[in-house]
Amino acid sequence: MTKFTLDRRAFLAASGGAAATAALWGTPAFAAGSVIAAVYPGTWEDAFREIVAPALKEASDVDVEFDASYAVDQIAKVRAARGLPPFDVFVLDPGPAATGQEMGLYAPIDVSKLENGSKLPQVFVTETGVPVAAQVVGIAYNPKKFETPPTGWAQLFEEPYVSSLGLTGFQTTFGTTSLIEIAKAFGGSLTDIDPAMAKIKEALPKIAAVAQPSAMAGLFQQGEIDVMYTNTQTVANLKARGVDIEFAVPDTGAIAFVTTMHIVKDAENVDNAYKYIDAVISAGVQETLMQAPYNFIPVNGDVPLIDTLPMASLDEMNDFVRHDWTEINPLRPGWIERFNKEVAA
Repeated sequence: MTKFTLDRRAFLAASGGAAATAALWGTPAFAAGSVIAAVYPGTWEDAFREIVAPALKEASDVDVEFDASYAVDQIAKVRAARGLPPFDVFVLDPGPAATGQEMGLYAPIDVSKLENGSKLPQVFVTETGVPVAAQVVGIAYNPKKFETPPTGWAQLFEEPYVSSLGLTGFQTTFGTTSLIEIAKAFGGSLTDIDPAMAKIKEALPKIAAVAQPSAMAGLFQQGEIDVMYTNTQTVANLKARGVDIEFAVPDTGAIAFVTTMHIVKDAENVDNAYKYIDAVISAGVQETLMQAPYNFIPVNGDVPLIDTLPMASLDEMNDFVRHDWTEINPLRPGWIERFNKEVAA
């Protein structure tokens, strides 16, 4: 994908026009323009190809090319490009978003250029980014295996839950935030995960599985684990497949964060980047993305939330557990290495 994108950029520079691109890549010659957007592989890529791309085309006659990349890869690609970014729009969770901000990888965003900008929860809008989806993290469990759901993070390390528990490390946002909350439950803090590591190592002989984040849903579906920390989207996706799974809000509160989009500094298609982001946050697209099989949590205030979510409105996210990623980011690489060495090895 990277080579494709860079080759396309090089061709554009040499030929000087989108018309030649249309001939080479099959873009309709009558399109008003194009934009290249990073998107997470998997559910995000599937949803955006099926729902966002046609909506953007219909609303603005703009074609979108997707660069399927995880957050850390998006940051690495733009840094390596040295002023010739391979795509125009980032999509990032809060940790990588804070990293990109510190590195100066974003162009300023004028929210007044977004027709749907006023519909967003303004607390999550910054000078360089806008929210496009909310995420809520808590505890998932099999209701047929337990008479009562776990009610707190510390309870995960007690029977009957610990022997059915699936653990994953700090590679993802949901993993990092959950492990921080586990640390807090045993006396730790946002920046002190030592109590979590001590408890995990103590319980390790009883824990059902330690695996990569991408493996957790499959392990749950196969019945290898019956408890894990994850987001509501994963729970909804598994439930749609017929898996016995429910979402439990910990007694200290669910964890909430937003995924944001950012226009890349020196982006080639800035005007179309705005149109793309506007399409993503439009009420019609957000409401469709909320439905199965994609199960996104919308951020457009005009979209009523479905009753399977642990909140009635986005305003309730202000009372959920949130984390300062500027404090987490400097420590996170060491946490990942430590978890992999002391727990996952």
